[in-house]
Amino acid sequence: MDILQYAFMQRALISAVVVGTVCSVIGVYVILKGLSFIGAGIAHASFGGVALGFILGWNLVGTALIFCLATAWGVGLVSRKGRIREDVAIGILFSATMALGILLVSLLKGYNVDLIGFLFGSVLAVTPEDLWLTVVLALAILLVVGLLYKELLFITFDTEMAQVVGLPATALYFLLLGLMAVTIVVSIKVVGIILVEALIVTPAATAYQLTTDFRRMMVLSVAIGVGAAVAGLFFSYWLNTPSGGTMVLTATIVFFLAALLSPKKRLLRLTRVIGKPST
Repeated sequence: MDILQYAFMQRALISAVVVGTVCSVIGVYVILKGLSFIGAGIAHASFGGVALGFILGWNLVGTALIFCLATAWGVGLVSRKGRIREDVAIGILFSATMALGILLVSLLKGYNVDLIGFLFGSVLAVTPEDLWLTVVLALAILLVVGLLYKELLFITFDTEMAQVVGLPATALYFLLLGLMAVTIVVSIKVVGIILVEALIVTPAATAYQLTTDFRRMMVLSVAIGVGAAVAGLFFSYWLNTPSGGTMVLTATIVFFLAALLSPKKRLLRLTRVIGKPST
């Protein structure tokens, strides 16, 4: 624990806790709503925004946020107005934004450490400004989720019924997409563009293996996400491995352990045994 005497490690630890929390909260809605593929597309879309920020000398987080929000809401609009499936819409926009990012990167001369950091994550390089921005955006996300907890839960399970009872289901759906986009932007400096979707999906998927109660799933998801992020941070420091990849692999190991010990799996086996005809 002596490593916590260093300021950069203190910032990294706080960032890991914040990112682990917000990713795990949003991840529960992503898993239950079936938005994992959209999350992956939004994450990769941020690459175009980061590359554009480098080219123009703009704030990288700001341009990434614009690209992520545009992609998230574009998916919603195309899938509804264009009457095509969401996976098709995200496939189109994902390819376009990635192509733009690659094109812009080709205009950069030489090796760029900052761009590589955004791609693969660099939690140990989080600056005080990065930390403040991460905390503020994360608190905003959690505040919105807290205020609209029941409404978001309703559209997650039954959008049509939410419309019937008078909830603005379409607006809430676009809000959820926007929250996903902001969560991804908050997290890319810590785990990287390539891996951020895994940190959103894996803790929630792990919690889903262990419980069917929504509130319990949310608590478990946060506990797993924060635990994996913090453990991965320390492992990466001790083993001298990339922090983002180590966090995601830690969360993945926990997922497979939960899958092996899942009460749902045991219940399914018991049901099969009970359901067998006697001989």
